[in-house]
Amino acid sequence: MDLLELEKLLTAYQSGELDKAEAAKRIKNLHYEDLGYARVDHSRSTRQGFPEVVFGAGKTREQVVGIVERLIRHSPNVLVTHTDEGTFGEVRNIVTEAEWHETARLIKIQRDNTERGVGEIVVVTAGTSDIPVAEEAALTAEAMGNRVKRVWDVGVAGIHRVLAERSLLQQARVAIVAAGMEGALPSVVGGLVSVPVIAVPTSIGYGASFGGVAALLGMLNSCASNVTVVNIDNGFGAGFVASLINRKWEPGADGRSVKTPGELEMFE
Repeated sequence: MDLLELEKLLTAYQSGELDKAEAAKRIKNLHYEDLGYARVDHSRSTRQGFPEVVFGAGKTREQVVGIVERLIRHSPNVLVTHTDEGTFGEVRNIVTEAEWHETARLIKIQRDNTERGVGEIVVVTAGTSDIPVAEEAALTAEAMGNRVKRVWDVGVAGIHRVLAERSLLQQARVAIVAAGMEGALPSVVGGLVSVPVIAVPTSIGYGASFGGVAALLGMLNSCASNVTVVNIDNGFGAGFVASLINRKWEPGADGRSVKTPGELEMFE
């Protein structure tokens, strides 16, 4: 439950702006809101650092719109992944700030542009065909308040291309590397940098790539110790984890990490 929203509700009740029944209803909705087909988690940001993200695949347009409509009442930034342009049109009818990103098949609503990262996140692809997955990662990281650099098409078949970007890679706080085929590029990048590398296997490749399984296994067996791996085509997951690694934190009085003042002001 978002503590700032709770304080606002209690203040409104105390001042007489809300009666007891309405205050109780709104407090309940701060936790989650049951729409019948979905239970919208309004406390996700407090627990995990970013509001619930809508996975569009398998949902009707009406369901996506209904979830987004509830989320934007509590969250300035909302993402819908794995969706289509028709759904974007419906979402834009209720949120004019919504943006459609065709390459990543992603809807982004970004009303808070506070920078929350310590440094830059660099997103790298082995080939041009990996860009849709990498762009999903980049847009996710940007929505979470990070500065992102993109480096496309620097796979190991032309190793000089990634070596030419060594300086940029070494300045990053986190690297995300998307690759299909045999999935070798994350290991190469891992050997060049001293920061976490999040490897994203993509489903790009010929028959024996088994829809990304070959790249996944290659990345899991990387000999570069700073490489970790997310699921096949999971650009969103890579962008999310990279954002948490890059997040500015301040130690709390009890020794635990707390959000920065900018994050605490996010929902004011």
